[in-house]
Amino acid sequence: MKSLMAGGLIATAMMLFISCENEQMDADNAMYASIIDVAGDGVTTINEGNLKSTLVETPALNSSELTILIHMKEEEKLARDVYSVLYEKWGSQIFSRISVAEDRHMNAVITLLKYYDATDTLVGEPGVFSSTEIQALYNELVVKGSVSVKEAMMTGALIEEMDIKDLTDALDVVTNENIIRVFENLLKGSRNHLRAFNKQLTNLGLVYAPVYISQEEYDTIVNNPMERGDQYRIQNRANRFRNGNGYGRGNNQGNGNCSGDGNNEGTGNGEGQGNQGGRNGRG
Repeated sequence: MKSLMAGGLIATAMMLFISCENEQMDADNAMYASIIDVAGDGVTTINEGNLKSTLVETPALNSSELTILIHMKEEEKLARDVYSVLYEKWGSQIFSRISVAEDRHMNAVITLLKYYDATDTLVGEPGVFSSTEIQALYNELVVKGSVSVKEAMMTGALIEEMDIKDLTDALDVVTNENIIRVFENLLKGSRNHLRAFNKQLTNLGLVYAPVYISQEEYDTIVNNPMERGDQYRIQNRANRFRNGNGYGRGNNQGNGNCSGDGNNEGTGNGEGQGNQGGRNGRG
């Protein structure tokens, strides 16, 4: 009897060992992706497919987070629309390329709003904004950038440093992991775009004086290389947009007990390069 019991215990232990080993292999083979694509000239776009596949389950948005997302949607649209006008005015490809990137940035914020079933996901006509403050700023920036090519490039730098300040301020107060993830990558995009405009200004023999961020922060940004994206774990493939509006909340949590907490989640962190703000991605 004792021999049979011992044999049973050994078999059970072996099965648990194999199960845990398989789970570890699954974790090791988990797929990761960056949610930004960075071109050689620094133009940084959001990869919407990767963004959707790496969103994680979080509590619902609070009113402050919703307000921040709506404001950032309008601000990304502002950048897109101003750059589109300046491209038509001056024909410089940097405005065309970054305008397309800003459209992707705006859509990334809209993706978050849809994920949480927020209703304010519509976008007005080019140059038209629901916020009177942003409308006035748009009009002012278009006039400023239409004076000359030099003023246009300075307008681009101004918009990017404004984005840097607003994204940094938002990251200081939000706790929602998905918002943090998107805003950290939008921040990298804004820093990369600022580097791109600074290069244009340098080629024109101009020295730019920042308005929204300090000279020290500006110098640190433009004197560092373009930033790449962090790697984030791709979530359960069962996740998908619900009814065409919200992203599914399914997760890949197991009921096993190999790690002692009953979860079969990875902890990958795949950190990116050249982070200025000291913020790293989460697995």
